[in-house]
Amino acid sequence: MGVTTNTAGRAAVKIVDSIVDFAVLTVILLSVAVAAYTIWDSNQIYQAADAARFTVYKPNPEDDSISFSDLQAINLEVFAWLTVYGTNIDYPVTQGDDNEKYVTTDAFGKYSLSGAIFLDYMNRMDFQDFNSILYGHHMEKQAMFGEIGSFGAKDFFERHAYGNLYHSGKDHGLEIFAFVKVDAYDNGVFMPCIEGVEDQRAYLDNLLEQALRTRDIGVTTEDRIILLSTCSSESTNGRDILLARITDELYSDPFKVEENDDTIQRVSISQQPGVWERIPMWLWIALSIFLLLLIVIVLINKKDRSKERWR
Repeated sequence: MGVTTNTAGRAAVKIVDSIVDFAVLTVILLSVAVAAYTIWDSNQIYQAADAARFTVYKPNPEDDSISFSDLQAINLEVFAWLTVYGTNIDYPVTQGDDNEKYVTTDAFGKYSLSGAIFLDYMNRMDFQDFNSILYGHHMEKQAMFGEIGSFGAKDFFERHAYGNLYHSGKDHGLEIFAFVKVDAYDNGVFMPCIEGVEDQRAYLDNLLEQALRTRDIGVTTEDRIILLSTCSSESTNGRDILLARITDELYSDPFKVEENDDTIQRVSISQQPGVWERIPMWLWIALSIFLLLLIVIVLINKKDRSKERWR
């Protein structure tokens, strides 16, 4: 009787041990699969938001902007191009019938979590309103409007003063004059197309009073200003806004250098990829498979040792 009980006990222990091993292996397999998918999915999102993806379509007034016309043929709601010198902000600009579409639609008109840079649907596409508002996602790896928060640093703000806005078939200069942090529900800020000198002055004064960084370039109600708005990394409802004056005068890009092959390339230390970003996707997958095999071998050895113990 005792022997039978002992045998049954050992069998039960073996069954429980096998179940535990199977459960552990299943959890590990699922974890590795989820991790691999997360890495792949994240990589896809950032690839979709990479400014380099749109470079071929960037307008060049000297060649009649044929490439830009190609992009407009793909998506009729692309109408401008925004560049902030010394940053990764170098994207086509869209405008939809509302402010929701391009939150999850890219410049090609396809669904994308990275969205697109878009003009408030109430603003005129010729940027003749006193204040025009552009929106874009705050993304890591400095994609889309991910670098706007960097203007909160004094040194960064002082070194980055200009940009370019292409619309209506020609380039226009951008003079950056303030960086502001506000609440997403501040209707006194997120109100495009302000009309009337008094209201325009009050609007401008309100922005400058809240500004963390300013540059005195003499902005008045006779100017046209543009707000680049994105989510703040510091609070859920916070918004970071970069303000610039739109001018007919063009400004050179101080971050351009001439390469040996006589081509021009933008250089910025902030744009250099980090260590983890340099690891290719195939290496992540290979590493995941290696770890998985290693875990399986460990579990098999453990099971073999368990069998030896119960013989």
